[in-house]
Amino acid sequence: MASGRRMVSGFEGEFRRYKEMCEGVVAQLNEGQLIVRASPESNSIATIMWHVAGNLTSRFTDFLTSDGEKPWRDRESEFDERRVGRKELLEKWDSGWSTLFAALAPLTDADLDRSVTVRGVELTVAEALLRALPHVSSHVGQVAFFGKVLRGSEWEYLTIPPGGTDAYNRNPNREKGPGAS
Repeated sequence: MASGRRMVSGFEGEFRRYKEMCEGVVAQLNEGQLIVRASPESNSIATIMWHVAGNLTSRFTDFLTSDGEKPWRDRESEFDERRVGRKELLEKWDSGWSTLFAALAPLTDADLDRSVTVRGVELTVAEALLRALPHVSSHVGQVAFFGKVLRGSEWEYLTIPPGGTDAYNRNPNREKGPGAS
């Protein structure tokens, strides 16, 4: 890890963990399951992922120099019923995450006290990341829950499976996220 990036790298690792968890859910589902809604008022996995991608693209495009809620973002349309294939969905998903990781790449821990705005509200970079991380994690949790419901007994655990705590505690290899040492 580069000197002066310990906290920024920590944020990045956590974001990567949630990205990979969501992708692990998607890998277990067929295309039809990605667009299923539990009820008329709920969102499909595809809709949730489309929204996360739109949010990340808006928040982290020109992260340090423009408001995080871009005038070109149409947030409301992100929640439209989404009938997309896996390829298109993952392309949209990856574009949002690429925008986030490109914005994080040049940051150092010294940048965490810099000011950014989201919807005209001034935040520090650290505060903006602390807002984005639980937003992403809550939506990934929705995706994981719904994926588990859709898969039923065929669900493959992406976290510590029931009965696996002791084995995991002997080798806690996911505590710092993907790519951590």
